[in-house]
Amino acid sequence: MHISIEITPRDEDSVCHEVAQIRQHLPSVNTINIPDIVRLPLRSWEGCALVKPHYPLAIPHVRAIDFDLERLDVLLSLLDERGLDTLLVVTGDASKATLRPVYPNNSVALLRRLVKLRPQWRVYAAIDPYRQNLQAEYRYCMEKLEAGAVGFFTQPFFDLRLMSIYADLFDDSVPIFWGVSPVLTDKSRAYWETVNRVVFPKDFNVSLAWNRWFASAALDFARAHNGNIYYMPIRADVVSYLEGIV
Repeated sequence: MHISIEITPRDEDSVCHEVAQIRQHLPSVNTINIPDIVRLPLRSWEGCALVKPHYPLAIPHVRAIDFDLERLDVLLSLLDERGLDTLLVVTGDASKATLRPVYPNNSVALLRRLVKLRPQWRVYAAIDPYRQNLQAEYRYCMEKLEAGAVGFFTQPFFDLRLMSIYADLFDDSVPIFWGVSPVLTDKSRAYWETVNRVVFPKDFNVSLAWNRWFASAALDFARAHNGNIYYMPIRADVVSYLEGIV
């Protein structure tokens, strides 16, 4: 089972500090995944290169809109040079906060090209249970599997019942990293509800105790379904959130 922590790549020092904290306090963690965030100068593969000496399975997120599908040699070189052969492909959102060129790709198009060019790589895709109805999301997931994805990383869940619904859609042979993230303020809850269209369960509350309970319950769920899990602490202290759980 893979137990991953998502680290925000603010800068080299912060990545190294968080890795040290995880190694010291969270002994069951065996994987790190790093998103590629437009407003931050450190790219996901650069963060993963810092992580790999301590966690050999370091998974960068790669945004499809950042790359010309006919000129992927740059991306392949960036990953090959750092020994990164497992990655998560997402479509990505265009942002006015960057001068990076943007290409009209989605994750399926990049998945298909990467799998053709690097068939030995393990390329994951994303599940978002909130962006559209269940049937549409399932069809999109099937399209990603047909394009060559080996499995999925989900957007964070906050309800075991919804996790069960999605687990029933896939055979256990499809690896899934179940996403979990703490929500510790009313402002943060409002963000998840407004931007990500999350519907929280009735028993949800923003206490650390509830979020720790759910982190533990989701881990048990992932184990029971032969899956993996990743925690996305965002602004939470990762040790306070997960110590004693992983």
